[in-house]
Amino acid sequence: MPAALTNQPPARRRLFGFVVRVIALGLIQALTLWGAAAIIPEIDVPSFVAALDVVIVLAIFGSLIWPLITRLLLPLTVVTFGLLSLIATTAMVWLSLSVVDQSQPTVLGSFFVALLMTVVSTIAGTLLDVDGDAYHLRVVRRRMRKARGANETDVPGVIFFEIDGLGEQVLREAVAAGYAPTIARWLADGSHRIVGWECDLSSQTGASQAGLLLGSNENMPAFRWYEKERGVLMVSSSVADTAEMERRASTGSGLLAVGGTSRGNLLSGDAPRASATLSVVRDKQRSHSSEFFAFFSDPSGMTRTLVLSVHDMMLEKLAYWRQIRSGQEHVHRGGVYPLLRAAMTVVMRELNTATLLADIVEGVPVAYSTYVGYDEVAHHSGIRAPDALTVLRRLDRQLLRLERALPQAPRPYEIVVLSDHGQSQGRPFRQRCGITLDEVVEQACTGDGGVSAPPAVAESWGEIGGWLTELGNDDSAGGRMVARATRSFVGDDGVALGSGREAQEQHQAITNAAEDERPEVIVLASGCLGLISFPRTPGRLTLEEIERQHPGLVASLAAHPDIGWVMVRSEAEGAVVLGAEGSYRLSNDSVNGVNPIADFGANAADHLRRHDSFSHCPDLLVSGAYLPAEDEIVPFEDFMGSHGGLGGAQMHPFAVVPSSWSESAEPIVGAATMHRQLKSWMAEGGLPIVETPAALN
Repeated sequence: MPAALTNQPPARRRLFGFVVRVIALGLIQALTLWGAAAIIPEIDVPSFVAALDVVIVLAIFGSLIWPLITRLLLPLTVVTFGLLSLIATTAMVWLSLSVVDQSQPTVLGSFFVALLMTVVSTIAGTLLDVDGDAYHLRVVRRRMRKARGANETDVPGVIFFEIDGLGEQVLREAVAAGYAPTIARWLADGSHRIVGWECDLSSQTGASQAGLLLGSNENMPAFRWYEKERGVLMVSSSVADTAEMERRASTGSGLLAVGGTSRGNLLSGDAPRASATLSVVRDKQRSHSSEFFAFFSDPSGMTRTLVLSVHDMMLEKLAYWRQIRSGQEHVHRGGVYPLLRAAMTVVMRELNTATLLADIVEGVPVAYSTYVGYDEVAHHSGIRAPDALTVLRRLDRQLLRLERALPQAPRPYEIVVLSDHGQSQGRPFRQRCGITLDEVVEQACTGDGGVSAPPAVAESWGEIGGWLTELGNDDSAGGRMVARATRSFVGDDGVALGSGREAQEQHQAITNAAEDERPEVIVLASGCLGLISFPRTPGRLTLEEIERQHPGLVASLAAHPDIGWVMVRSEAEGAVVLGAEGSYRLSNDSVNGVNPIADFGANAADHLRRHDSFSHCPDLLVSGAYLPAEDEIVPFEDFMGSHGGLGGAQMHPFAVVPSSWSESAEPIVGAATMHRQLKSWMAEGGLPIVETPAALN
């Protein structure tokens, strides 16, 4: 058993404590019902004993009826964010009251009782440390009796728990400040240690997960990039494009290839089973929404998720108001953002944990899950904002839930917490300059074809689109209804359009444009990384060709005070990096004047050389300025915390690994290097792995 469990109380004490807490919760529910009957005229509960009887009958009905409803209508249960479960709970309250008191409660009265009991149960369950996992795990054990027997072994499995966008330094600060008590306990006990590593340029989820899970992220220059030879705009939040990314990078030897599961990721890691994994949601052999069944078979599970989502939206509005009132730097986050945030920080969190709990009980060899909540909130609030750290605390709570489930597994497990990249703090380019990067380019260009700068479709819209696509693939009646209901909401490439409909239409227009109808210039942003391409001219343009077509463009970009550097290929010197006061020649590391990449990290030149070798490298690669004194980057997207390029914390993710695992012989630079290191650690514990072709050679 992992060392992280050595301080856990014995199983009998844990069971006794759980039973006591469940009884206490039942008494609280009965008191709530009795109190509700006093203020809701349509509800008649004559005594506390009668209220307790109703709670018991309600629990029985829930255990008998709700699993059947879930089996039939699982996709609708999920996609309605708990509204269907609230309706079902209302029906069960009405039925329970009718059976116990033989009264005639109204539907409206039953609804208010169901809502009140759910809210109180959610608050009390959290305070009493009753989160419903015991019921969930019992359901899973019944479903997976055969699989558990087949997976019984002494070889430790591995659970990879990815916290998207969390940098090593912020993690260390959060541990010291008490925002990650579970991780802090592991570190203090000596069961785990923190391993820092350096991700690639581009420092974002698409490229990082391709490297971590598949062992290669070659030719992925950013979160969005333009492939000139095909006239196609690739987007890492698109079902179709992530499937293509996986097709290109996969060799069948991914991190999860040997009996693994992929939960809530962009790419599958060659896992034979997946859920909410964007690249395979249309692969019915590997992606199944039925993986969610055990979680939603709990009648209070989804309603609890709904309550937590509403609570998160209220916290978001309060945090935004406080930022505005205090005069802090901030970005606009109104409209549907609070709902989008709740989907990422609550709904996806609960789904991921539910499926990981099931994986543990089944005894799968290896599972990998991405938790996107911190990344989503840090983008808009800031990497050290109180609400971002609150999300981190709740993610740490999920680790405790997983840890408590380990004694029920048919094998020992190691839990590894890691990130794919960090985030760097900084006020957006548009706020600093009053204009956007594409407007700077447009002012300096002389062509007549215009500048196209399709706005980014938020990564979270891609997650939701993939989720809806997967639910629509379900063969149940609910699945077919979801497919029909969401047909106009989910684009052909699987991205949920939402507020990104205009952006999606522009993406499609660029991809579908005939060669002579392409815009003169395309400008894309990926955090602090800007990609400028000239679609009408085949091949990679040189500095000299760009100067002939658009005199002064490169010089104006390099001299801009909020731009750090511009990389371009010169006919005379090869790839060069230009700054306001000097240049850096990548072929021989020579510097003329002031080195423009001096503050962007010791490996900046190597990252740029690798980027220059990509066939999909844009004609001009541009970086926002990095301010070392403030440790801030200037992003081209409207984010307070950003990633995608070089500079600062965005390049420094981490891994919290078991202390028994060996030390890495060399610094870990690049996601593919970390992929090989993770495989090496897994092999040390006895897990079978599939070697990559390069390793076999």
